[in-house]
Amino acid sequence: MATVKIGKLVLDPARNPAVLDTTTWDASAAWKAVEAAGAAFWTKAAAAMGKPRLPSAGGITLYPGSHAPSRGDDIVLAGLPDGQNLFIQTGRGARESVLGKPLGVMPLDGDLVLSAFPTDMKTLETYLREVNPEKAPRALGTVPRLGIGNRHTTAIWPAAFRAMEKGGFAANAIQNSLRELNLLDDLKAGKPAHENYLFSFGTIAEGHAGSTFEGLLHAGVIAALQAPSYPRYGADADHIQVKRGPEGLDRAKRVVAAARHYTFFTMDVSDILDYAALKVKSPARARAYLDEVLADDGLKKDVLSYHGRKRTIDGRAYAFSDADIGRFVGKYWKALDAMEALHAHAKKLKKDVPFDMELSIDENPAEFATCECITTPEEVVFLAVEMQRRHLPVTHLAPNFGVEKSTDYRCPDGLEGLEKRVRIISGIAEAYNLMLDCHSGDDLGRKTRQVFGRATRGRINFKISPMQQMMFARTLYEMQPDLFDYWFTDVLEFVRGEAGKGSAFAKECIREYEADPVPHPDRKLFHYYLFVSVGRRDGKNRFVCRDRLYELTPAFLAEYGRRLEAWLLEIAHDVYGVGRGE
Repeated sequence: MATVKIGKLVLDPARNPAVLDTTTWDASAAWKAVEAAGAAFWTKAAAAMGKPRLPSAGGITLYPGSHAPSRGDDIVLAGLPDGQNLFIQTGRGARESVLGKPLGVMPLDGDLVLSAFPTDMKTLETYLREVNPEKAPRALGTVPRLGIGNRHTTAIWPAAFRAMEKGGFAANAIQNSLRELNLLDDLKAGKPAHENYLFSFGTIAEGHAGSTFEGLLHAGVIAALQAPSYPRYGADADHIQVKRGPEGLDRAKRVVAAARHYTFFTMDVSDILDYAALKVKSPARARAYLDEVLADDGLKKDVLSYHGRKRTIDGRAYAFSDADIGRFVGKYWKALDAMEALHAHAKKLKKDVPFDMELSIDENPAEFATCECITTPEEVVFLAVEMQRRHLPVTHLAPNFGVEKSTDYRCPDGLEGLEKRVRIISGIAEAYNLMLDCHSGDDLGRKTRQVFGRATRGRINFKISPMQQMMFARTLYEMQPDLFDYWFTDVLEFVRGEAGKGSAFAKECIREYEADPVPHPDRKLFHYYLFVSVGRRDGKNRFVCRDRLYELTPAFLAEYGRRLEAWLLEIAHDVYGVGRGE
């Protein structure tokens, strides 16, 4: 166990993965491990480069899936006994490398040379760009895919990549939201967690996974390099919330900057939508939005002319009155302005590197019931046409389908109505080269998932996240009960505290537990509050529980991986018709 201090952040990186943007946190110790393996081992390894199996020694693992030639030499990722990683380059020209300055050089037999390089983000980026681009996350455009959330554990990736290979599907295999992730600079500075509102739950502390945007991306790419397959995968900086006012936009820009190496940005503009605008019945009041929001007469004329045209899309006719356009402008204009600013910001940061961007409008404020905020086909037409008018290259749209967290679809139109509506919206999206996104997909039953698959013909980004963590907890309960009890006890104490502060929901959870006080992953208090322990920090900026919650046995990891792989294949089968359905 090796604790390091970076700024005000104190942690053991080996037991706290996906926090730092490197897996070489002690270069001296890493190089000593290379030297300890000896020249004979490394000469043998050099001779085996490109083969499906590579030698190991002294706790060093070489990953064949990371091997790539470079200027006549070979480069491979090496895992070290203390949990660190290095890039190892062997060959006759290894003293010079596209990876930059080595942290150590070792002569091997003959005229061979070994050079070792750290896995910091700069080096990793160079490796992906110059040496092994097939292993890099990429913008997938309108390729159908799963969005696989990584809330609790990096143990997700081996199973995810296996499922992707077996099922033949793509995925944003690196995915977490602003609610779940920290910014690395904030952790280094010792800043307290930012408070955020979670729809249908209440105010929570951001960063509850303990990971950072930077660290999650880095850890996910390392996992892809360790995998023997070559998955088609992207990295989604999910639910970057855009709050009202200039401060909200500025913070969203800061998050995009921290996540600049991601390939996908989900912009959650729900907070700046005016849901009341579509409820306005008076045509005069509806038209008044045009004067209030569009101050420039020329812009107003252009908007009315552009949206007032009759259109036939996927066999259905659409024609909007000035009042219709006014309502749409009232609800969406500020959000679209924010999207325009954020896309320009991301483009500047990404330079010539392609990226996907999602307009997320799937969440609604507490004062409006979900089933009263369902996005209509007409709204989708307005958004698609307006983004076309602006030349705003948004690639994905997440409407409000009526999907809620922690429950199956229950709006009055039923699954038949849902399927009809999704089919219409999917046709509109396809006509404008947009990919539909569905959030909280793993909260839906199989029949509902299959509805989305049929209605979109599998042309959808289907995001899942909570179930991976619940499956983790259930497996832990069975295989490492002491560790589960530790986690449950910490959650219980937190919920008692929330109940003491007056939370009605927390009180309900405590009453349910005290009627039968037996720890179990399916208890309401744990199901809804399990996230609170993982990333919690103390007054000295140290993680309280995270070290313990990553003490995972090989048997646990194997069983969790088996269950997760089967689960992902089931979802892929339901939505895309691939993988297996059992």
